[in-house]
Amino acid sequence: MSDYKFIQYEQQEHVVWITLNRPEVLNAVHPPMSAELADAWERFRDDPEAWVGIITGTGERAFSAGADLKWRAQHEETIREQGRAAGGKMLATRRGFQRGTDCWKPIIAAVNGYAVGGGLELAMSCDIIVAAEHAQFGLPEPRRGLMADGGGVNRLVRHVPFALAMGLILTGKFITAHEAYRIGLINEVAPAAELRAAAERWASEILLCSPLSVQASKQTVLMGLEGTFWEAMDRTYPLVERLRQSEDFVEGARAFTEKRLPAWKGR
Repeated sequence: MSDYKFIQYEQQEHVVWITLNRPEVLNAVHPPMSAELADAWERFRDDPEAWVGIITGTGERAFSAGADLKWRAQHEETIREQGRAAGGKMLATRRGFQRGTDCWKPIIAAVNGYAVGGGLELAMSCDIIVAAEHAQFGLPEPRRGLMADGGGVNRLVRHVPFALAMGLILTGKFITAHEAYRIGLINEVAPAAELRAAAERWASEILLCSPLSVQASKQTVLMGLEGTFWEAMDRTYPLVERLRQSEDFVEGARAFTEKRLPAWKGR
């Protein structure tokens, strides 16, 4: 466990669990929690023994209800000053999960309830999303005179077909976990009591692979989206080069020849 106040950080061998821990406000995110998330993100990113991350929320009601609007109302002038200083640019988090490319390790979101607003943005910044049957998803910011400027509008149109994304963005409506699965927003729906086991199963399947192979694959996918197919094919990816120089690069073939499971070292 950890000494954080608003989140929990727990490592079990190569898997790190990060749990949002403000259930009294549906795990809504305020700046102190955001700072802890950023610290946890960097801690996970920089730990060579941490290979897979899972993020979830405390309780059964919410993964995260997004930004803490009560806190926002109490600090309205400070937020306005930040907006003026940014000149109208999006105020996306510069540290932490929202950046996405700060870390090439796989992240799983275990959505245990509402994932709306910033909560959906947080889930979409992960690579795999599993959700409890009662979970709901949406970007309700326009109904509050806001917009999902923490990556929500930009990520959603990259996750699901354009028309479906725009339907959610422009109405602010919520959808169920089963509907989110149907449109391809999430990877799996599980009974609430089995959500943790489902997330751990995904993590276990990832751990069957070389961590360097997984990280090189993620980097290639995300960086490759920045250009055309052939530009992506011709590009040099640092983690691919690292993989080819690693012990893991020869361990897989050796284990296959010797008819045993690979002993990945991550180096």
